[in-house]
Amino acid sequence: MGTGIIISFIVSGIWLLLILAIMIPFHRKHVIKENGKINYKKTTVYLRWNVFDTLTMVLAVYTVLCAQILFFLLADGETGNNNWVQFFSNQTQGWVLICIIYLVSRVSLTIKSAKAHLEDLTDEEQ
Repeated sequence: MGTGIIISFIVSGIWLLLILAIMIPFHRKHVIKENGKINYKKTTVYLRWNVFDTLTMVLAVYTVLCAQILFFLLADGETGNNNWVQFFSNQTQGWVLICIIYLVSRVSLTIKSAKAHLEDLTDEEQ
């Protein structure tokens, strides 16, 4: 295993610790659960921009920068033996996957929350 991959794993671990340090307290504070399930009628955090969305945006920009640097390294003739190519390819692959998973889960949670709030409004009108 190359030095670039090992350093990439360390950087990924730091990113994950940062994300979890923000996500866990945020989730405990703002998400209302009843009987172990999220109560989408009372939880409004999914209907607005929050700190986790900002963190994800920063992560997406970081991923794009990694992909651009990787492109320039490869265009310059570097190969997979180069530590920087290893680092940026590993970072790009991992964080693109994480950003896509977050996007899908965020859209799903937002739709569920909007549906619960719309049902609540419909019940109030009748």
